[in-house]
Amino acid sequence: MKIGIDIRTLMDENWSGVSGYTYNLVRKILEVDRSREYRLFYNSGRDVSSRIPEFNADNARVVRIRYPNKIFNYFMQKTLSRPKIDRLLGVERFIAPHINFLSLSSRCRKIITVHDLSFLRYPEFFSLRKNIWHRALNVKKILKEFDMIAAVSENTKRDIIELCGIDEARIKVIRPGISRRYQPLDRTEKREEFEAVRKKYGLPPNFILYVGNLEPRKNVPGLIRAYGIFRDANSGLRDMKLVIAGAKGWKSEDIFREWRESKYRQDIKFIGYIDEEDKVYIYNLAALFVYPSFYEGFGFPPLEAAACGVPVIAGSNSSLPEVVGQEALLVDSGNIAEIAGAISVVLNSSNPASFLATNRDKRQHRFSWENTAKGYLELLD
Repeated sequence: MKIGIDIRTLMDENWSGVSGYTYNLVRKILEVDRSREYRLFYNSGRDVSSRIPEFNADNARVVRIRYPNKIFNYFMQKTLSRPKIDRLLGVERFIAPHINFLSLSSRCRKIITVHDLSFLRYPEFFSLRKNIWHRALNVKKILKEFDMIAAVSENTKRDIIELCGIDEARIKVIRPGISRRYQPLDRTEKREEFEAVRKKYGLPPNFILYVGNLEPRKNVPGLIRAYGIFRDANSGLRDMKLVIAGAKGWKSEDIFREWRESKYRQDIKFIGYIDEEDKVYIYNLAALFVYPSFYEGFGFPPLEAAACGVPVIAGSNSSLPEVVGQEALLVDSGNIAEIAGAISVVLNSSNPASFLATNRDKRQHRFSWENTAKGYLELLD
């Protein structure tokens, strides 16, 4: 049997959570399943092969289609429904780890992953350009054309049923994994690595950390306001800075307006996109991780931070209670005073580690890439 996988998200210069998900899923599927052949498909009019990671498996081959993306997506795939990607690749099964323009024949068994439906639930969080793109994509129609849907959380499954009218029998919850590299590190043993990362990003000695894209859904203005309230109430912790890490997304103007208006703006540092290999060190350096997002389909950063031994505060909404409920102190993301109070409670505690879940083995079992890969392989039959 030959299986196709869409790896177009791996073309991104700066990987998002979906890019990391796709890479880890494909890597683990190829490791677990040696009996079937895989065709890893992407399309690009220009050469982006340097961004595509190597998958060293004898039963896998990367296939590039060379059309300009706008022509391929909007005209060929959406309007003409040609070419049929499964026929082009010569495969009988196809996995789409993300929603995208994709034309497949009826004879091919098709599986698609839904990470979240925030664009349907909260369109106000997105730019006009993004909303137009989502309307052009026509997600409801796409999902109805697939045989099975993999939802990354129970919350996402409920959204698929409610917002897209999909039969529950066609949806399977398959949770993502968390890389084993996210773990507490010995600062003495890895002193040079820690110092290199601290210098690279200009990190202060003591800081609260946020990691995620800078977009409205993530509630970064609320975090900045909460940090101001925390600082007002804790003069003894004035050396505790706020570090905001992540690429600038759409409608981010309010974030920087809030920062400019904060009387503590000199103590708030934006460090931009973090290279993947540096994240574990930055998590380990943080005194506290705060993630007050309004909506998450899954939520990798708070789990990664918790795995590194960092106390975590997260929003009590969407999938977060389900995914990180035992790993974090949950707060109402819309209540700035509550977020600030939680920060004060953790940082004034004589034992901040008491706010962490201690059963690391249980976390690694719940969020294992091997289990994720096996979940997809079961859907192929």
